[in-house]
Amino acid sequence: MLLILLQNISTASSLLKSGYRLARNLKKEFGVLAFVESTEEVNAPKESLAKYLSENEFDDFRIFIRPNSVKHLAEECEAVEASFLMIQWGNSQHKQLKNYLNYCRDLRIPYVFFREEFPEINFEKVLVPVGFLVEEYEKAQFASAFGRFCGSEITILLANDYGTKAAVTAEKMKELFGKFNLNFNQEKAQSDSFKLDKEAVKAARENDYGIVIISASRDYGLDDLLFGPKEYHLIRRSDVPLLLVNPRGDLYTLCD
Repeated sequence: MLLILLQNISTASSLLKSGYRLARNLKKEFGVLAFVESTEEVNAPKESLAKYLSENEFDDFRIFIRPNSVKHLAEECEAVEASFLMIQWGNSQHKQLKNYLNYCRDLRIPYVFFREEFPEINFEKVLVPVGFLVEEYEKAQFASAFGRFCGSEITILLANDYGTKAAVTAEKMKELFGKFNLNFNQEKAQSDSFKLDKEAVKAARENDYGIVIISASRDYGLDDLLFGPKEYHLIRRSDVPLLLVNPRGDLYTLCD
């Protein structure tokens, strides 16, 4: 299921249309999740949301109104068997972004923070920055899904590193894309792995990419706890949606 975390229905049109179209392309169920403070508050928003979706030609959907805290986001996603999460994000919520990123750290599915002013996502072009970390390869399956089911052109943005780790990962990605005869290309970044994602965000804006696939931080250091991890600053800076993929520590702890 592709799941939307809804904050405000009146500013969610582009997000809902993007999610619904992507769900149809991926042949997934489409669901909307919202949190309320008490059980007594469940029915009214559920009825209102169902009416809105029906009136706006969303003809196949599921609605989940939970009397719970958003702190339990990962648990709720597992409970409804979500495989993709899109989070509505407003300018007034910037102070809460660090908290939301913490709530998302336990997710085993990709997730997007979708700002309310974003237009509907154009999936024609997808940008995949590739650095030296071994878990960068996890992005390949999601880029491949865009290529297979949305007809996306995939661009690998290869880090300008001295070592070969990023290049090896990129070759593995291209091998996967080639198996599905996907439309892909590779470009060399000016930045090394440490500044690659920042360059990717800028390139996405300048070259009309619809979405960028980013690896979330594996661990939080002291600076991350105080000032926010890299994805916090990237989300605030980016003019296009960023698809975040959490590293699987259980897969890579012994492999670095």
